[in-house]
Amino acid sequence: MIDEYTTISATAEGFYSEKRSRFLAFAHHVETVDDVKTLVDGYRKRYYDARHVCYAYMLGPARDNFRANDDGEPSSTAGKPILGQINSLGLTDILIVVVRYYGGVNLGTGGLIVAYRQAAADALAHAETEQRQVEEEVDYDFPYTMMNDVMRVVKEVQPRIVSQTFENTCHICLAIRRSEADRLRQRLEQLSFA
Repeated sequence: MIDEYTTISATAEGFYSEKRSRFLAFAHHVETVDDVKTLVDGYRKRYYDARHVCYAYMLGPARDNFRANDDGEPSSTAGKPILGQINSLGLTDILIVVVRYYGGVNLGTGGLIVAYRQAAADALAHAETEQRQVEEEVDYDFPYTMMNDVMRVVKEVQPRIVSQTFENTCHICLAIRRSEADRLRQRLEQLSFA
């Protein structure tokens, strides 16, 4: 059960130059494909005079949503090396964009792979990584008379309170690390039978 993952905490930049071609790399924390599209479109507009805007991303704690884009470079010479750098550090919820300004000299497929890999690696070298927990939400409905018991469980298990309503029938939504969710559910269900 995956309940922890590694991502970057802030935007980081990197650079690589080879035979007058310049490679500008940007690493971003992202959480959705829409975030990715917005950022890539922004780079295409900002660097409209660049020859290529290549990228790779990895999303989700399970690291199962990913894509590599060569943007006109020979197949697998840009996006795959960028994605390889993401994989080498086991990162997720990340986008790396590498903008290439062509220097007039062809680098060949091997040279392109090295250039995109090095640019992405430089951006990651400047990035701060952080561990995050995968949370699961637990909903619980209870009568107002059980309020103290529920709050005792919350204090002991220490989930994060997402929302709560207190009326005749109360509702609380709690978020907790995925591996602890079943234990929290059991503790709350025991209150119902006490």
